[in-house]
Amino acid sequence: MKITMTEHTRFTQRRVRLRIPKQLHQEPVISQLISKYQVTVNIMAAVLGANANGDGWFDLELRGTHEQVEQAFTYINDLGLEIWRDTDQDGW
Repeated sequence: MKITMTEHTRFTQRRVRLRIPKQLHQEPVISQLISKYQVTVNIMAAVLGANANGDGWFDLELRGTHEQVEQAFTYINDLGLEIWRDTDQDGW
């Protein structure tokens, strides 16, 4: 039996740099990406102000199926987070 990979089961990774504004500090953004969308999140870098008083910039690598990663990006967009840059890295 030959198993073919479809758009829904193909694994992908995307790197995104985003800003989480101060008013969303109480929103568990990264935790939601992991628990709600089942993506693996690797924090490549982060810039936070002292005592988390300002905005936070995060450089994240998201891994999962194509569908999971796309749903995670929909969540990021729905929150209205500023995305500095994102990169597709399919096929690993």
